[in-house]
Amino acid sequence: MRLLHYSDVENAYDDPERIGRLAGLVGARRDDRTLVVGTGDNTAPGVLALLSEGRQSLDFFRAVRPNAETFGNHDFDFGPDRTRELVADSPQPWLSANVREPDGSPFAGVDPWTVVERGGTRVGLIGLTDPATPGMCPAATGLSFADPIEAARDAVDALRGRGVDRIVVLSHLGRLDDELAVAVDVDAILGGHVHSERRDRIDGTLLTRPGPNGRVVWEVELGGDRATATRRRAADAPVDRTVADRLRARMDKTGLTEVVGAVDEPIRRERSLRYAGECRVANLVTDAYRWATGTDVGFANAGGLRDGPPLSGEVTVADLVGLSPFGGTLYTAEVTGTELRRLLTETAAPDGALGSDRRWWGHVSGMRVVWDRARDELVEARVGGERVARDGTYTLATNGFVLASDDWFAPLTPDHAVDEHGVQYEALVEYAREAGIAPELEGRLVDVRG
Repeated sequence: MRLLHYSDVENAYDDPERIGRLAGLVGARRDDRTLVVGTGDNTAPGVLALLSEGRQSLDFFRAVRPNAETFGNHDFDFGPDRTRELVADSPQPWLSANVREPDGSPFAGVDPWTVVERGGTRVGLIGLTDPATPGMCPAATGLSFADPIEAARDAVDALRGRGVDRIVVLSHLGRLDDELAVAVDVDAILGGHVHSERRDRIDGTLLTRPGPNGRVVWEVELGGDRATATRRRAADAPVDRTVADRLRARMDKTGLTEVVGAVDEPIRRERSLRYAGECRVANLVTDAYRWATGTDVGFANAGGLRDGPPLSGEVTVADLVGLSPFGGTLYTAEVTGTELRRLLTETAAPDGALGSDRRWWGHVSGMRVVWDRARDELVEARVGGERVARDGTYTLATNGFVLASDDWFAPLTPDHAVDEHGVQYEALVEYAREAGIAPELEGRLVDVRG
């Protein structure tokens, strides 16, 4: 038996050729012994996802007809009711062993696991979602997420009782996959959530992750003594023209293809760059926030900016919305100097905590921040060239996620908001129209060692 594993399709829908190639890859590699499975964040986020509340994914699902899908945190971006509708309208069964309705019943009535037979082999598939989802996706508030390890153990016991030959977990647990591999005896854990590719083995269990945006599919073979995986690139596949044309038609109807500016020097936006420190794409976003609000400081969370190809040449509305494709409100917050310094302290990750290339959780405009990595402390914080006064008051532009995220940016709360300025990505579009698109590196985030 073979499985084709995709995950975190996210903003691939905003590039009709890319989503067409992903569908083409699945179609080219599929045969009568193959299962097609997805492991979450395959309905959102993205520009088209925002405008259709995830329904653009149905064009892809109906073309590739997956055998099973599980939930990612972003699959709840538009609220549980919309997710229930997508489940009902999708051709594939959705699986979740640990997502619950407020009354404790399975979310959307989905099964925790299923058994599928191919070529005489019976494989059990289990779905699991990160229990931290409500903290990352406020729209999921009200749902409960059971301990995934305990849920997996129960599902494995049930599948063993059904006499399956193989067990595969469809996981959107991210780094919890390692703990899961030690805790349960399964053949493979097909993962997502974390945006880095993976092919690994722990205690005999194969672990895979395709990475984001529909660029890679893992081809997992369950034959022999242990599962194996082969990497397949969507860029090498033929384009499924039906899928590409449907997504292109959706974009044309929305005005997303309008050109609003041009870039002379390509602006890179990959995840490793954004977490490593100051970068041009983050400066563009935070400058737009500050420009639209007239505040002292602009602040954006690194995780709210998304991967994608560099901005280059003509830039469309879709390109700019795709930098941070979330419908949250842009706010003006009022903070004391002490609170601002504490925010900066939380923005600089402890050295090595996120890996050598992931040192900053957030980005700023209108500020210079110097962090000592040897002593792990804030050395300098300036607004408009002046040192931040602890007893001073400052205005800060940021998005609703930052204000609501107690676990990530604790100094800020919704109570700090003093004004609203519409949907946050609208500021990017208007800024590009009025001020152009030419961000520069200015020494806003500086790392020193002793």
